[in-house]
Amino acid sequence: MKRFPAYDPPEYVDWAPDADLLDEYQSTIDRDPNRKRVIDALSHDQLLEIYRRLVRARLHDVTLKRWVRLGIITKAWLGTGEEATTVGPVFALDPTCDHVAPMIRNAAACCDMGMPLADMLRAYLASADSPSGGRDLHAGSFPHNVLQPVSPIGSMVPVTAGLALASRLRGEAGVALNWVGDGSTKVAATHEGFNFAATLRLPVIYIVQNNQVALGTRVDQHHLGGDLSALPEAYGMAGGTFDGNNVLDAYAATNLAVERCRAGRGPVMLVANTFRMGGHATHDEREARATFAAELFQEWGRRDPIGLFEEHLVSLGITREELEKTESDAERETERAEEEALASRELLPDPASALQGVYARDPVR
Repeated sequence: MKRFPAYDPPEYVDWAPDADLLDEYQSTIDRDPNRKRVIDALSHDQLLEIYRRLVRARLHDVTLKRWVRLGIITKAWLGTGEEATTVGPVFALDPTCDHVAPMIRNAAACCDMGMPLADMLRAYLASADSPSGGRDLHAGSFPHNVLQPVSPIGSMVPVTAGLALASRLRGEAGVALNWVGDGSTKVAATHEGFNFAATLRLPVIYIVQNNQVALGTRVDQHHLGGDLSALPEAYGMAGGTFDGNNVLDAYAATNLAVERCRAGRGPVMLVANTFRMGGHATHDEREARATFAAELFQEWGRRDPIGLFEEHLVSLGITREELEKTESDAERETERAEEEALASRELLPDPASALQGVYARDPVR
């Protein structure tokens, strides 16, 4: 895909495929026969659709970063480098019956579930026609089965369990999917939610997205139990790990977890190892570079999830021309969404709307 020197992490600007990492990419796919079966069943068009979604996720971040540079917004929370951990799992879901509870860094889950990309951008502009009516930059849409994120991330773990319980009580086949950061595994509500889901055997999937840092605290500074892979067993959940920069491994692991949940066999916790290629937000990228050694950024920069997937598709026989057309489609979609969002920039919320939706209209007496 195209690289953007002004906005991409420097490790991505002159990115080139590494033969050893491409071999590792394929070996990861071959390692688990069940996951390989799921991946092998993907059609040519489905593979290109996954690529389009990855590119769209990156372009969403590029747009927001450009807005910061232009002074349109003051900061943005980006998922650059972590796109596969979002795009792969959502591709395994049924948007008509399943729900997702993303973190702000999982913004791609919103448009992948059917939310208009323009609405995701409007959330940052706080326009009256944004998903939250100008109240909050966290983008969600319950009509699209996307829960709006909150800053105390662990709070959504029991909420997602509640969604799964509601789905079961209604006799529905829906599955709930929730991403949790490595830092949020230390929150009390997270433990309560995990335990609740496990003991009630709820149809919920938790993805522990270990991007190596919680705000500015490295994972080795807040977790002494290794790489978090032991967490599922601690709660009595089925689980496993997947390569957070390999979108096919992420898809296959989640696909199998969905099958398990729909069969009534209880929740699944998946631990994804990835890396945040920037700051907590755009305002502290220099601080983030001081948190880790430069060699770590270089190592994970070689593992760009979009670049690796692109090269893997070429190895499968998909042509560069097909990839370029798919990328162009994602570019046009993003450009249209940006134009639509900026057209709403001066549409400010009515101050009176601040009181709407705060209290129950007919409180129980």
